[in-house]
Amino acid sequence: MEAFFEWFKVLYDETGINLPFIYDSYDRGRMLDGLWMTIKLSVVCLFFSVVIGVIGAWLQGSAYTWTRRFVNGYIQLFRNTPPLVQLYFFYFAIGSLLPRVATEFGGEAPLLGNFAWAVISLSFFAGAFNVEIFRSGIEAVPESTVEAAEALGFSRLQIYKDITLPLAFRVILPALNNNLVNLVKTTTLAYAIAVPEMLYEANQIWSDNVNVTEMMIFLLIAYFVLVGVLVWGMNRWERAMKIPGYGA
Repeated sequence: MEAFFEWFKVLYDETGINLPFIYDSYDRGRMLDGLWMTIKLSVVCLFFSVVIGVIGAWLQGSAYTWTRRFVNGYIQLFRNTPPLVQLYFFYFAIGSLLPRVATEFGGEAPLLGNFAWAVISLSFFAGAFNVEIFRSGIEAVPESTVEAAEALGFSRLQIYKDITLPLAFRVILPALNNNLVNLVKTTTLAYAIAVPEMLYEANQIWSDNVNVTEMMIFLLIAYFVLVGVLVWGMNRWERAMKIPGYGA
């Protein structure tokens, strides 16, 4: 591997193409840490946004008007405001209202760190879209299917969990796929509150090495590959879940 790394150092010396995150161990470590942080942030946000979508779609069918209004208000708020503004709102406005905790060094630190606020903000943002996506899938399930389950004595929760939701998944996977892809790309906004993901680490590297062009090309390719893996996985899941009459 050392010969491989050294080749990129020679490439820089001879052509001026500077890729220090390959030949320099310190920058390589920073970029790998940024990649891992991006993957971790994406996975956690994907999970919680789907959970929010499932629960929100369930609450939209509640018999209580105030519950439906609360969910609709949440959807409108997060769909109609920019995700960066939401991120700043959570981090600076809500974060400043929370108590601070003592550190082992005798100082004080925020109760929630920047990674936690990024997860909360981005999950709520994508979750608002997921609620509507799940709702559309639930409404696509034939009413006769629900009536048959009711006739068999299933409760509303059992119908949703065991019948409606599994069938709705076949319908909503293409739209859910699109929203989750957008969420992964939106994680770059965490850069704005100093979450050390790929864009943040790339900025640190190009600030030290003045190689903006090379780093931006790398970021473009890296996100293309990262999102491509997600799309490939979602497409395989979609094909595996297809049944005649649903999600065809």
